[in-house]
Amino acid sequence: MRTPYDFQPGCARRARLCAWLAMASVVATANLAYAGETFTVSSADFSDGGKIGPRQVFNDAGCNGPNESPSLTWRNAPAATRSFAITIFDRDAPGRGWWHWAVANIPARVTSLPENASATGALRKLGAIEARNDFNIDGYGGPCPPPGNPHRYVVTVYALNVEALPLAQGRPAALFDREISGSTLGSAQITVTYGR
Repeated sequence: MRTPYDFQPGCARRARLCAWLAMASVVATANLAYAGETFTVSSADFSDGGKIGPRQVFNDAGCNGPNESPSLTWRNAPAATRSFAITIFDRDAPGRGWWHWAVANIPARVTSLPENASATGALRKLGAIEARNDFNIDGYGGPCPPPGNPHRYVVTVYALNVEALPLAQGRPAALFDREISGSTLGSAQITVTYGR
């Protein structure tokens, strides 16, 4: 099959082809650079695959931690992000798992939360709202699995395509999760463990 270049004189055809190849190379390089900018989340309190920090442990049900929500920092969110949400979920809890934290309506300009943002009111100052966790309290509830094998806790930051989800403070975390799922542009995760 002939291309438009087949009808050009040889010299002009080669010049156009070279120009096209040079442009394609620039685009490919730009795409590779963009592909390297993965949406990620990190914490000063723990690392992916590591153990959750002692300050994040729950303070009831046989556990004696300070119950401070972890510090979190995220980067390279999708360009169209209009807000963020965060969840912490214990996938190893019996039954359907256990919700430890769900936060929504974090403004798009925010890229980190300090430690203990849940209890100190830092989230409220941002206009964010927190769900009722499976300990039946609003806000963060740290790990406190039964004695035995360590549990895995999945910390997820979601980039959302809306400024605010139609949720209210204190609604169940599972409801937050459902609303978050319907507006997610991308997500970043780390998994940490804790056992007694």
